[in-house]
Amino acid sequence: MNNSRYWFLVREKEIARIDLFLKKQLPHLSRSFIQELIQKNNILVNEQTKEQDYLLRKGDRVKVSIPFSSRPNISAEPIVLDILWEDSCLLVVNKPAGMLTHPATFKQKGTLVNALLHHCPHLSSVGGILRQGIVHRLDKDTSGVMVIAKDDYVHLALAAQFRKRVTQKTYLALARGNPVRDKGMIEAKIGRSPTNGKKMSRGGIFSRDAITRYEVLKRWEDWCLLKLHPLTGRTHQIRLHLQSINCFLVGDSLYGGKRWHSFPCRIERPMLHALTLGFFHPRREKWMELKAPLPADIQGAISCLVNGES
Repeated sequence: MNNSRYWFLVREKEIARIDLFLKKQLPHLSRSFIQELIQKNNILVNEQTKEQDYLLRKGDRVKVSIPFSSRPNISAEPIVLDILWEDSCLLVVNKPAGMLTHPATFKQKGTLVNALLHHCPHLSSVGGILRQGIVHRLDKDTSGVMVIAKDDYVHLALAAQFRKRVTQKTYLALARGNPVRDKGMIEAKIGRSPTNGKKMSRGGIFSRDAITRYEVLKRWEDWCLLKLHPLTGRTHQIRLHLQSINCFLVGDSLYGGKRWHSFPCRIERPMLHALTLGFFHPRREKWMELKAPLPADIQGAISCLVNGES
């Protein structure tokens, strides 16, 4: 089978890193996959190899070659899935906290993809072997609703909805702090942290627009329960946007430090749950909205606050 090839002419005046430029042009590919292609000389700029941080300029010609290499040994595992909806071309699942969305270098088993391959051997291949079926991600410790594509047409159609902000996402979060307003819109650009490769930051390197609507559902003396509607899908967006209104996600050591350690019951992970996801079914052409029940640990944390209040 031949390679897949793409050609791009850089028309923008602003300089941009080659990996970020291609992520924008090929949104169905992950940035790490693009960087791997660069390292293996499958991406050329003006017929020359470049590093992933090479800054493109107007007039540069970029050629991308995606080889159909031998399949990695990604095993199907009989892991029980909490399926919220399924038909012949997609399924919607409630991902549990603690499960990686897809295999990574440090973990090849126990992920959502491993479970999906056992349940449904035929998944979309747009994102590569490691991300079969995966249209969007949730962090390992975030629970909640995810849509999975069984074929490439559905994958690309759903990805376009996420990119064009057609999808509607709702999250629930427990946080330390009390926002001044009960409702609001947070607009703060997010990019890679210049000092910590594991973190993002507001106004970081190569920042991109990020927008989140929020609503405070319940307040306690030091804590609050929020409903969040991210209109964009930047990495760690909710956690960083909560910071901007002086809130810190309970259980989040990466961004919250020790601010939440006085929570009145034991917390094992960040208290963030993807509650609902709405999208147009690519083949049925009708709007769907799926809801993932609140997990027991977040229910228990809320009950702990309610009982303490009473």
